[in-house]
Amino acid sequence: MNRIDSIFTDLRAAGGKALMPFVTAGDPSVGALPAVLSAVERGGASVVEVGIPFSDPIADGPVIQASMKHALDHGATVEGVFAQVKAARSDLTLGLVAMVSYSIVHRWGLTEFVDTAAEAGFDGFIFPDLPVEESDAAVAAARSAGLILSMLVAPSTPIERAKRIAEASTGFVYVVSRPGITGARTALPEELPGRLASLRGVTDTPMTVGFGVSTPEQVAQVVSVADAAIVGSALVDHLAQRRDGGAEAVALAAEEMVAALASGLGQAAGTQ
Repeated sequence: MNRIDSIFTDLRAAGGKALMPFVTAGDPSVGALPAVLSAVERGGASVVEVGIPFSDPIADGPVIQASMKHALDHGATVEGVFAQVKAARSDLTLGLVAMVSYSIVHRWGLTEFVDTAAEAGFDGFIFPDLPVEESDAAVAAARSAGLILSMLVAPSTPIERAKRIAEASTGFVYVVSRPGITGARTALPEELPGRLASLRGVTDTPMTVGFGVSTPEQVAQVVSVADAAIVGSALVDHLAQRRDGGAEAVALAAEEMVAALASGLGQAAGTQ
């Protein structure tokens, strides 16, 4: 069984939920990824989305755009990300999902990219700019390599198309909480529970919610109706502000913030 599937199967059996932070590979520094991954695991993350830097990130707000630009300006490469994940994999138990523009995959060649990612130790992918109508080859390639491929359901997605996306997804379905770009918000949409309830009617694939989740209270709100909460911009910004403090300071900041966010999982459990 794929590691992502195992994680969600075990959590469901135990009545637990997951925290899924997003980190940008190459930020705060090109070689920081292994230390950051170890730190977020210690903080309580179950799965991590590793953003592979791209010059024109899809749907990302100013925080992640600036983070990816910083990484690229300081020499981050896809090859370097693979090498760091491979170096760190044996010391980690959490799931690793590559968030990567499909244009990068296309440039490499689908089979070569998927196989190289699998060899490095990734457990799956999110291709945010790959439409479900064009996803058959990517789904097949990921499945052949034993990896998952999660696709995004937008707030405006009709339920029949959402069902198609969910059927194409493996591992988990990425439910976008709100229209627009990524970024921390003060509150989550009131309609989110209803949207998730509708999706529960068409799939039993684990559902994760991202875009706008930034506090333990919001984590608790999300996982009261979903399987996992995704936190991106808030963590990326937190680490970016500590770039000058050195690798140890960045790792400590990552662990402490993820631990604080993970406390929301307990808050949710206490209200169920």
